[in-house]
Amino acid sequence: MKSAGSSYRKRKHNGTLGLFDRDLTKEQLKKSRKRAVVLMTVIFFAFSIVVLRLVDLMIFDHDKLSDRAAQQYIREETLKPQRGIIWDRKMREMASNIEADSLYAVPSAIEDTRNLSKKLAPLIKVSSKKLNMTLLRKKKRDFIWLARKMDRIAIDNIYDLRNRFGKNNLGFITESKRYYPKGSTASHLLGLTNIDNKGISGIELIYDDFLKGEVKKISLDRDARGNSLSRGIMEGTPGNNLLLTVDEGLQYIVERELSNAIAEWKAKAAVAIMMDPMTGEILAMANRPTFDSNEPGKSGSYARRNRAVTDLYEPGSTLKTMLAAAALEEQTSDIDDEFDVSQGFIVVGGKRIRDVHKEEILSFSEVIQRSSNVGAVQIGLKLGADNYYNYLRKFGFGQKAGIDFPGEIRGILRDRQDWSGTSLAALSIGQEIGVTPLQILRAYAAIANGGLLMKPYIVSEIISAKGEIVKRNVATAEQRVVSRATADRVKEILKTVVEEGGTAQKANIEGNLVAGKTGTAQIFDSERGRYARSRHISSFVGFAPADDPKVALIVVVYEPEGSAYGGVVAAPVFRKIVEHSFAYLEVPMERNENRIFLVSK
Repeated sequence: MKSAGSSYRKRKHNGTLGLFDRDLTKEQLKKSRKRAVVLMTVIFFAFSIVVLRLVDLMIFDHDKLSDRAAQQYIREETLKPQRGIIWDRKMREMASNIEADSLYAVPSAIEDTRNLSKKLAPLIKVSSKKLNMTLLRKKKRDFIWLARKMDRIAIDNIYDLRNRFGKNNLGFITESKRYYPKGSTASHLLGLTNIDNKGISGIELIYDDFLKGEVKKISLDRDARGNSLSRGIMEGTPGNNLLLTVDEGLQYIVERELSNAIAEWKAKAAVAIMMDPMTGEILAMANRPTFDSNEPGKSGSYARRNRAVTDLYEPGSTLKTMLAAAALEEQTSDIDDEFDVSQGFIVVGGKRIRDVHKEEILSFSEVIQRSSNVGAVQIGLKLGADNYYNYLRKFGFGQKAGIDFPGEIRGILRDRQDWSGTSLAALSIGQEIGVTPLQILRAYAAIANGGLLMKPYIVSEIISAKGEIVKRNVATAEQRVVSRATADRVKEILKTVVEEGGTAQKANIEGNLVAGKTGTAQIFDSERGRYARSRHISSFVGFAPADDPKVALIVVVYEPEGSAYGGVVAAPVFRKIVEHSFAYLEVPMERNENRIFLVSK
């Protein structure tokens, strides 16, 4: 019985357990369905959010995201053009371009700025402290310039540093650098560019818009590391080229003789300009002291100033030629008129004006030939202040010559109503007026060419990179100053100045006639309110061959030592320049058997 009961309870217990298990499985299934529904709902909403975000990205934010992607994979580059070439009149290069490496740094990638600065600073010629401060101050930046357009030695030394401090920290970019193959030749005339190849003086400045070319900006593809996927050398539109009126050979001759004059007379400065009197073309323009155009930083502003157009001086006796031309044109004096200068001085408005050498009776022509101050004042008084003022204006004084060169000044010629009682006398001998060497030369060119005032110019043609002429400057006569007959009569007088009895015998050239005039002017001491006795400006201006002028030339020497006279200091420089220039230009000698040539050895 016991065994049977136990068996029954066991079966009963097992049957209860089986029913419980079946109920538990149903509950689990029910819960599983709920979880599935929840999961499906979550997935649906998540998918919906993704779909909505994709719609937002692809439709509503498309433009913004495209721009962002372009910034990551497309880089905008500025293509700098090659600056135009400057040629002399025979197409010899006076200014061109070379490649030079510039150093940059990536401050954000540099860890040890102090150590790098100590090593790098001497190579780029800055203080290590300043360099370190720059790198720290711009720590978050990925690019800064450290040195532009460096020399080869410095670059080679920096390459070693790049290997030590990381090539990603320092790098080089090749840029175009302005180069002047002739060094200091025509440096004042050509001018300079700055580190970015922008013209800052001279021809480089005034023609900068033509020379600089056109900058272009383009988009370049790059990979994920930022490396450019484009190949080849790309540039902007190159600048136009300039063809000058200047001749390199003549420029060299002029500069050489100016240097010799500075050395001989221990002068502070000197200027010479050579012009074609028939056209107004500048053939040469030189200054001393000078500078090397490739290393302008080694010279001061005094050496870089172009006195030919920027500095004023009193012309002294060289202005007497304009006085003579005005008097002959107005017929207030004739070439055979005589003037009594025997006293050696003349008093005008309480001011005594003296002659350097005492004479007796001089003809009109002899007054100019021997540069008599007393005779010149008498000619001026007969001419009259109004007439003289009008002719000085017609000859271009007190106004810019209009040359295609920056920095030209007007000069000083006071209005007629501002003249004092002594102004006419002072102006008759070249005082109370401020001129540039270019203004005086231009006035003499008018006598040489028969009475026409020509506009001077330096650039004859602007030529595109394709060889097309963009602009051409031509000879321009601004006005007739005097008649051809008057100009020829003055020319005959100027020939006598370089003959025996004249003040410029040392300007005479064997085989070719010269017409010209000396000038010896005292420098006005503004502090003392009077002319300095020991400081002078010596000059000679003229043209040759006198009867068929090929060149007009002015030489001005500032504060020579040993002599002050233009006939002693400047006239020989004129002669040497013209002699060598005529040999260079192959100008034939004139035949004139009746004229005696006095050559200064």
